[in-house]
Parts: sequence; structure tokens; C-alpha cells
Amino acid sequence: MIKIGFFDTKPYDKKWFSQINEKYGFNIKFYESKLNPDTASMSKGCEAVIAFVNDTINQEVIDILVQNGVKLIAMRCAGYNNIDFKYAYGRIHVVRVPDYSPYAVAEHALAMLLTLNRKIHRAYIRTKEFNFNISGLEGFDVHGKTVGVIGTGKIGRTFMNVIAGLGPKIIAYDPYPVPNSDINYVSLETLFKESDIISLHCPLSKDTRYIINKETLSQMKDGVFIINTSRGALIDSEALLEAIKERKVGGACLDVYEEESDLFFEDASGEILDDDVLARLISMPNVIITSHQAFLTNEALNNIAETTLKNIDEFINGNPLQNELCYKCISKMYDKTHKEKRCFEIGCEVLK
Repeated sequence: MIKIGFFDTKPYDKKWFSQINEKYGFNIKFYESKLNPDTASMSKGCEAVIAFVNDTINQEVIDILVQNGVKLIAMRCAGYNNIDFKYAYGRIHVVRVPDYSPYAVAEHALAMLLTLNRKIHRAYIRTKEFNFNISGLEGFDVHGKTVGVIGTGKIGRTFMNVIAGLGPKIIAYDPYPVPNSDINYVSLETLFKESDIISLHCPLSKDTRYIINKETLSQMKDGVFIINTSRGALIDSEALLEAIKERKVGGACLDVYEEESDLFFEDASGEILDDDVLARLISMPNVIITSHQAFLTNEALNNIAETTLKNIDEFINGNPLQNELCYKCISKMYDKTHKEKRCFEIGCEVLK
């Protein structure tokens, strides 16, 4: 029976993967620990490991996995910026879940925006205490505003469709525009200048790291709302905090944070938070932070488990890997999947 090491296990992971695994029959060992240099030795005897966004998959971890006989890293997520792909090339295969539920993330982004704008969270607390005063709960109509979307992959386009029902003008930026679409693409500078609301739906790469920074924040409208359900390091958190304090940013909806790996998905309610930037962001009345939960719907969890185990099944049975990622033959955004052959076993070429 094929043994698989499952790292950073949460109760919902075990529930859905155990249920879907009934048709595959893998021997899955669930570990609560994150995958990192201290825990990678637990993979001994495994054919594959299943990892998540906050696991550390650097050179040291890859070496340990390979020494232990692991041949496949199966990411149970769309993101993969935590993997040293260049070092993994020729040593170990990597697959991911590119599509699980764009609706889950897009709907969460909209939910955060409406909650913060209309002060739903504050109204809920007031009425629980029988305080029915509505002073200070003013918001604005999204109708007629300009919404800028950075990244027009499936999630970005779904968010555009979801928020379109409220009647805003929608503009977008993407270095790889969707061909033959009716999306109103503009330059990044124009998007920053014209948007009342900016929503991030792009992967994290060397080109997008800190795409929201002190300089780009200065280009935005006063009172701009910023939504991030993608990757924390798309935003320079210290620059965002300063912009909030200066009243440049009117609201921030963050489901991700650049230093989240040791905090998110964990209960730190009884601890003193050492991260002063995060603590100050949480304390701001015009900031909502959720702990990387935008993906968390039953439909998404089912699809994540199904696709992850299917990826492993394809590998075990010698089939082409539909969702493989490879250092040499991925584009500048590291986003190319293979439909007919496996990477590096057949000699990949660097895309120009």
C-alpha cells in the first residue's frame, strides 16, 4: 500500500481526505506538524508528501525528502511560492491544485468588503448588547465606484462577476491579459490612480512581491479600500499600516499576511503577539483580518482532496501529471501545467 505523509493537518483536512481516499486506498499518515527541516524526517518510507501554503520546502527539506525516498510533493493548494523550484528540478516532482473553488475566494473577498464598509461586525456586537444606536456605522455605495482587480485568473474573473452585480465600474491589470475577453484592462498606474476599491488576485512572484508599497500607495485615491485574499507578501505591511494611520487607506480587508506562517491556522489567544505590525493592524477599526480562510467551503475542501489524491494517483500509475509544476518549463509567473509528459524526465526547455 502506498504510504503518504500529510503535513500541517487540520480536522477538516482529515475529514475530507479520509472520505475521498476511500476510493484510492492510500495509506495516509496525518501529521499536525508543518513540513520543515525539523519534521521532514517523518517522511521516511513515504512515496509522496502532501503539503500546504505555510510549509517550508527549501533545499534542506528537498534533500531530506529525496534521501527518504519521497518522489512527489503534492501541494493541496494553488500557491507554491514556498517551494525552491530551481533546486527541486531533476530531484522531485511537484504538483498542485490549480482550481478548487474560485467562488469560495471571490465570495469571501466580497463578504469582507461589505462587512467592513457597512460596519456589519460592529453592528453585530452592538445589537448583541441591545445597543441599537447606528451612529458611526455609515458606509458607501459600491454602486458607481471604480473597482480595480489585479490578476484576472479564474478567481479574479469570478470576483469581477460577483461584484459586478452591485453596479461598479470594473477595471483590471494583468501582465498576461485574457485573450478575446471584454475585460477593461488598464495600466497598473491607471488602476492605482482611478480605483476606489482594489482587490488582489495574483500569485506571489519576484515581480508581484510588494506590489502594494509606499510608492504605489501614494498613487492611490485618498480613502481607497484594499482587499487581499491572495498572498500576504503582495503588500508591504508596514507601508500599509502607515497609509492607514495617515488616512490614505480608508479600509483594508486581509485574509493573508506576509508573516502569517507561525500564526495563521493556530490558536494564539492566550499568548502575547510579538508581531507589532500585525497587532496594530488588528487594532485598527477600519481593518478586517481573517486567518487565510477564504478557501474554506465544503465545495472547495472536497475539490482540494479530490484533485490532490488524483494527482498522486496519476504519479503512482505512471500517467502524465496534469497539474505538474516545473522550474524550467514554467512561464515567468511559474504557471504552466503539463498535459502529455512529465517534467525533467523528458528534458524541459526554459520558456523565452
